[in-house]
Amino acid sequence: MDDTHTLSAAGLWDRLTGIQTAPELWLVIATAVVALAVVVPRPLWLLSRNAVTIAHEGGHGLVAVLTGRRLDGIRLHSDTSGLTVSRGRPTGIGMILTAAAGYTAPSLLGLGGAWLLAAHRITLLLWVATALLLAMLLMIRNAYGVLTVFLSGGAFLLVSWLAPAEVQAAFAYGVVWFLLLGGVRPVFELQHKRRGGGAPDSDADQLGRLTHVHPVMWLFLFHAVSLCSLIGGGRWLLDV
Repeated sequence: MDDTHTLSAAGLWDRLTGIQTAPELWLVIATAVVALAVVVPRPLWLLSRNAVTIAHEGGHGLVAVLTGRRLDGIRLHSDTSGLTVSRGRPTGIGMILTAAAGYTAPSLLGLGGAWLLAAHRITLLLWVATALLLAMLLMIRNAYGVLTVFLSGGAFLLVSWLAPAEVQAAFAYGVVWFLLLGGVRPVFELQHKRRGGGAPDSDADQLGRLTHVHPVMWLFLFHAVSLCSLIGGGRWLLDV
């Protein structure tokens, strides 16, 4: 019994840390095209943006915890908006980093995913994503949020356990391309809203009040992170 358990644990560890075969270049390009087709057309974006919101609010929540704030809960809404509530000092570096994490999270997650895929760690990427979604599920405080995060985590879990290697590779590359491309559009949307006088309590405006740095500079930072992540991550993904 103990030997079987040890072998099973060793097998799981080997599967998690093992190196998988890189997909063909055509598959990497095809997943990029599919991701772009999901991000650019507005009707599809209104649905797919829910996944970006999960990453956005998850970024707020993760950084809040890492900086010592108390995470009270996360809400995700059907209009693709979200809210993360944490407690702690209303000012200071912890609050600044937490506020800055939202718009940068999808792109940085995509960049991290691209780095793992460049190292041929497809299974590790899928399992890390599953773990992050399951951890986030514990902090969701509304029914719609529970449903979307549960379905997302379930998709990662099913693909990582049941799908053949080719499907796992296509899924992983598609998700990472989506995060890299999908991380760019919300920043432009925020810029457009602010130009029209909307979103007075956006992350950029909150950061402006926290740091006494004009919100436009924070928008510039969001743009820089998303575009640089797309360029750098895209180079890693295409280097197969």
